[in-house]
Amino acid sequence: MNSTVSPALFTPSWHAELELAYARFGDCTRPVQRRHIGPLRVQKHLYAEGPEVCQHIIVHPPGGIAGGDRLDISARVEAHAWAQITSPGAAKWYRAGGPAYQKLDLQVAAGATLEWLPQETIVYSAAQAELSTSIELEGDARLFYWDVVALGRPASGERFDRGHFQAHLDIRRDGRLLWHERQRVVGGDGLLDSPIGLDGNPVFATLLVTGEIEAELLERCRSLGHEVRGDLTQLPGLLVARCLASEALLARAWLIDLWRLLRPVLLDREAVSPRIWST
Repeated sequence: MNSTVSPALFTPSWHAELELAYARFGDCTRPVQRRHIGPLRVQKHLYAEGPEVCQHIIVHPPGGIAGGDRLDISARVEAHAWAQITSPGAAKWYRAGGPAYQKLDLQVAAGATLEWLPQETIVYSAAQAELSTSIELEGDARLFYWDVVALGRPASGERFDRGHFQAHLDIRRDGRLLWHERQRVVGGDGLLDSPIGLDGNPVFATLLVTGEIEAELLERCRSLGHEVRGDLTQLPGLLVARCLASEALLARAWLIDLWRLLRPVLLDREAVSPRIWST
């Protein structure tokens, strides 16, 4: 009897889905949907700031994303609800023979607030990471969004000399495009060291927050003393901050300090750091 089983029946790749929704009940925001398929979860919701802000921590138990993996994450914040979503640690994209994918779909209803504040994304050399993010805002919905990307592992002497990282990001309000961005960085490309590219910095970060601030606060943000090369730009209805850094921790510290300055003004609430950021 031939006990050989075709290797086609086995695959090391994961397809994971997570679908979240939040709604306002009185003075409390509650999760009203938590559907998952595969290795993607949220921990128990927390109320570190009181019942108005519902905090969730997204967990990916395998600990990293490899070739062939596909993560689909969606979240909707209903009218007047407030959700804050973060992660327990870095998302790691491993070297692989084929691409891995993440699709993020965020929807924020009128009067609602979403803070999307994950920890850094580390893209190993020879990884093939392809990310797509779509954010739909309705009416006066508010958004505070950031991402930090680290290419390679400089502390281990690993440069991003193979593979690729690409990311698509679109933000719309009532169907009108507010932000449209396409990034593609190829391992070993001259862009990594060029002064018009990353200038030798393996880490880059972006912050996008709806609203507008006064010139005085803009200058306070620009004068933060951090070991990053960063700046902010005020666009109509959208504030954009970017930085280059030698380490992910430096970029994240800069973003957190910006969040502490901007949140009280743009979201009318003092900044209370999630405890998971300190562990």
